[in-house]
Amino acid sequence: MSTADTSAGAPAGELPPELDDPLFHQAVGQFDQVAERAGAAEGYADVLRLPERSLAVTVPMKRDDGSVAVFPGYRVQHSSVLGPTKGGVRYDAAVTLGECAALAMWMTWKCALLRLPYGGAKGGVRCEPRDLSRAELERLTRRFTAELLPIIGPQRDIPAPDMATDEQTMAWMMDTYSMQVGHAVPEIVTGKPLSVGGSVLRPEATGIGVVMIVEEAVSRLGWSLSGAACVVQGSGKVGGVAARELAARGARVIAISDVAGGVHDPRGLDLDRVEAWRREHGGLAGFPDAEEVTNAQLLELPCDVLVLAAAENQVTRENAARVSARLVVEGANGPTTLEADEILAERGIPVLPDILANAGGVAVSYFEWVQDIQRLFWSAEEIRVRLGDLMRGALDRVWRLAEGESLSFRRAALVLSIREVAAALRARGIHP
Repeated sequence: MSTADTSAGAPAGELPPELDDPLFHQAVGQFDQVAERAGAAEGYADVLRLPERSLAVTVPMKRDDGSVAVFPGYRVQHSSVLGPTKGGVRYDAAVTLGECAALAMWMTWKCALLRLPYGGAKGGVRCEPRDLSRAELERLTRRFTAELLPIIGPQRDIPAPDMATDEQTMAWMMDTYSMQVGHAVPEIVTGKPLSVGGSVLRPEATGIGVVMIVEEAVSRLGWSLSGAACVVQGSGKVGGVAARELAARGARVIAISDVAGGVHDPRGLDLDRVEAWRREHGGLAGFPDAEEVTNAQLLELPCDVLVLAAAENQVTRENAARVSARLVVEGANGPTTLEADEILAERGIPVLPDILANAGGVAVSYFEWVQDIQRLFWSAEEIRVRLGDLMRGALDRVWRLAEGESLSFRRAALVLSIREVAAALRARGIHP
């Protein structure tokens, strides 16, 4: 186990080599574009552009056949200025320290934008989860949790589900932590099953929040979701929920995709049939009565709303000029590159950024954490109302700043977030 001081020896403005990752460069590039406007003084800006703590661990795990496999694992805590850090745990073959650092930074801004008392964190294990049995995933999760024990805790760092992890993963993490301290600690993680202190609407929260933001934004832009043509890249925990929420508001979901590709029907897809096919066949491929499209083609379909709910770096310098949407919405983290942002802005296509649009997940994670601490749980209706208030309040602040200072929505959201964190950092000072 090693803990990296990611600022040691790095001259101001430069990134240490262990964080030399394209996604982290993207996150830092966004920060650098607005840091001065956000009022982050030079010294404080250098603090906020690097994570407070980066932990790299070795995760040995006994396979079902008795052999031992070893996996790299990471946990990055970007900032604890506003409170304990919060963020997901992902299992993926592409997990790197730099990727976790980028996602942790975005989580800090996301929490600050919603005025949640959290900082950002992210972690993961570099593995191919589809090659692991359920028993192997459990052993991997429990060993990874044990390696994180020195830095996690309900008032220190609270993990949550992310790519290829779910409520069962969180239950294993909670149990492993609880066994170490000798009593149940449901507030150590969020995104758990209801039976061990989870919250209603937590699995759907990100997708619900995306559509709450879309509905409010299109109203401010002078049009309506009713009858609007919507394209959703991704059909999982975010995209699938967002598609249904859009349809419930009268929109036509004309295309949706998974990792292998998508289906398109300009008249609007029957989402019940699409989901039934996906469950039965393990994917969307072959769905009848619709045109098959690649993910690349899907991004360029003419539509009113394009929801990016799949992965990072989807709209890039190469394809941004061919995007044919009136509004782009980031349900995933980092799906639009810096260069693509500039191209879309020049074309007059607004982008609702990830730190605003997909913040519903961390909002309801916060609700779950509060409920666990209080041992008092809320109804789905209460959570929808509270979530709507948070999301619309954040959008209103972003919209007013964007209009008042002629900023893109992304830059306005980042300025507001950085101002919150920088003000707290100035007030607390640097110890000793």
